[in-house]
Amino acid sequence: MKNQLTRLARSVCLALALGTGGSALAANGDVAAGAFPAQELTPRTLYQFLLAEIAGARGQIGLSAQLYLELARATRDPRIARRATEIAMYSRNLQIATEAARIWTEVAPNSEEARRVLGSIAGAGESGDVDLDAIQIQLARVLAQSNGRLPQNLLGLNRALARVPDKQATKSIVHRLTEPYLDVPEAHIARAQAAMITEDPMEALAAVDRALELRPGWEPGVLLKAQILQHAGAGAEALRQLEAEVTRSPDNRTLRQAYARALVGAQRFVDARTEFRHLLVGSPDDAELLYAVGLLSLQLDELAEAETHFLRALGAGHPQADLIRLHLGQIADSRGEGEAARKWFAEVGDENHRPEATIRSAQSLAREGRIDEARTLLQGEADEPQVTRRYILAEAQILRDADRSGEALLVLDDALRETPDDTDLLYESAMLAERLDRIDLMETRLRRIIALKPDHAHAYNALGYSLADRSLRLDEAQHLIERALELAPDDPFILDSMGWVRFRRGDSSAALEHLERAYAIRKDAEIAAHLGEVLWTLAREDDARRILDEALSAHPDNRLLNETAQRLGVR
Repeated sequence: MKNQLTRLARSVCLALALGTGGSALAANGDVAAGAFPAQELTPRTLYQFLLAEIAGARGQIGLSAQLYLELARATRDPRIARRATEIAMYSRNLQIATEAARIWTEVAPNSEEARRVLGSIAGAGESGDVDLDAIQIQLARVLAQSNGRLPQNLLGLNRALARVPDKQATKSIVHRLTEPYLDVPEAHIARAQAAMITEDPMEALAAVDRALELRPGWEPGVLLKAQILQHAGAGAEALRQLEAEVTRSPDNRTLRQAYARALVGAQRFVDARTEFRHLLVGSPDDAELLYAVGLLSLQLDELAEAETHFLRALGAGHPQADLIRLHLGQIADSRGEGEAARKWFAEVGDENHRPEATIRSAQSLAREGRIDEARTLLQGEADEPQVTRRYILAEAQILRDADRSGEALLVLDDALRETPDDTDLLYESAMLAERLDRIDLMETRLRRIIALKPDHAHAYNALGYSLADRSLRLDEAQHLIERALELAPDDPFILDSMGWVRFRRGDSSAALEHLERAYAIRKDAEIAAHLGEVLWTLAREDDARRILDEALSAHPDNRLLNETAQRLGVR
């Protein structure tokens, strides 16, 4: 029994060391490798180890921190002291964190990390007030005694000061602490980071530029500068900077990856894919790169290439395997390969992605006309309220798309008996009531949403548009849409509604302004129908034909678009 306890204790110690960076402790100077203090692994020590870990696993973080502190006092082991510090900081118990960190620095006097952590909490009391002088003194000592690790310690300054609530004070401390080290690029990076925390991109750029003057082409500086520029809204300049650095250092994979990500952010998907393909040449089995090329190909609607790279990413062990299966199912479904699509969806096991896979499977069945099977699938899968709600909404949408709006409304009515104030269910049921020309029910439910959620822009818009489309209470309709536009000024559908109510009131010129803006944001079929009609009314028939032809090419089955084109004699 004693031998079993000893072996178990050693396993616990090993797991503890690995789980909290035991190797890093030795490397950082806590103790020399292989020179950890010899501990007598008594049953009591083991018992307290286990109690502390079990308490943490059960969410009793405060108790876990207290148990680890007692263990640190008894063993004086730097690994345990570090663990106690981390858990206490996580539980926001500054008293335990301070004592544990002090033990850590005492038993590992050469550990810069221990001193840095102690510095970050040195003056914090139970009230949460921070003694900035104490922190500054402690961090100045860390920098002065860096023993060859000055660059790393400079880069860690802002992390050490993360608990200081006054970010302007943090910046001032960073400036004072880095003053003796301004010939070191990392000092300027620390200043740039502090400036970013205080939302001062110009100061941050000046600091990072100084770092790059000291060390031209330095990768961390280049990457930080691009990040600052992007944060400041200068994405094009960030791209130019990264492109220049990639041209200068074409074999630097980190810079090329940053450039590729920036291209994605700029929605230059073709160029981004080219860069990721270039990276794949050197690492053909890199799962992340394969996944990136797959996503970009999917975005570009190049499904064969997307499928190839997703399959390779899956084979390379990408951690988001279920997301890849969803994408592969989506590709198969878009080709009309329902069985293959549902096979991929059925393989999704992660509970976070399972509802999406189930809904997509049901939609796939519905597209094949197997509506009842789709409904059965959705009705049998729900296992928690939020998932149930998603499935109810999906079932109603399937019925609506199958022109079974009455049944869809019954599904939502049943759900609303359980949760009568669910605004999503109310909104979808209101839209179905409008489709069934049950205007009183639609209005009642939309007004209920507005009462429950006064900032629900789409409830105002839906009610205003429905009234305007029927030429009912046009003053009120415009007022409702104006309120929606106040809440969401760039929403293309609300802009479309404003254009349409203006048109119904006889102001075609004002209508045109809103509709052109809406269509510029989103080339939606119904917006195109409204825009075409207004242009035709303004005797701009050629422009109307162009808009309607363009929209019909993209949306040949849209009912409103076809009705409008036929009524105007465009087709």
